[in-house]
Amino acid sequence: MITTRLIFLIPVAVLLSVPAAYAEPDQSAPASSAAVKEEDGKYFDADGNPTYKIGPKDSVDWYTFSGYRRFNGACEVCHGFDGSGSSFAPDLTQSLKSLTYDQFQKIVVGGKKDVNTAQTLVMPAFGDNKNVICYLDDIYVYLRARADGAQGPGRPASNAPKPKTAADYENECMGP
Repeated sequence: MITTRLIFLIPVAVLLSVPAAYAEPDQSAPASSAAVKEEDGKYFDADGNPTYKIGPKDSVDWYTFSGYRRFNGACEVCHGFDGSGSSFAPDLTQSLKSLTYDQFQKIVVGGKKDVNTAQTLVMPAFGDNKNVICYLDDIYVYLRARADGAQGPGRPASNAPKPKTAADYENECMGP
């Protein structure tokens, strides 16, 4: 009985001794998206790109939840429910499997136009839209979680509280 308790307590003690600056690996994330660093509730992958953190019972970090809200307020009209595509715009749950973070930023900020004999596809530039630009990382991490299959369709089950740094940044970015 004592041996069983000791075996259980050792892994718990090791987990509790991990520094707060480093995130526990997200078992639901592919290795490329795994959160390896955390800064005040915001997670980053090994390359320093923003990523998501899915917790117990499918709870998400604040930024993934914010991205869900912002995507559905500004992007869903063209890109469809939860980024699954429409007749107006591509399925972002597929596009983000091959787009880098930098490519995603450039497309959203500057727009994109693809013209061929069959169709003309135009993504307008959102570089001046504060409702998108102030939440660009949030939208990215939400779509990244969707593309990886770590976040299903619909509203996340629950979310972490909004960090003070997120509120401060939002107030600064959105302005008076």
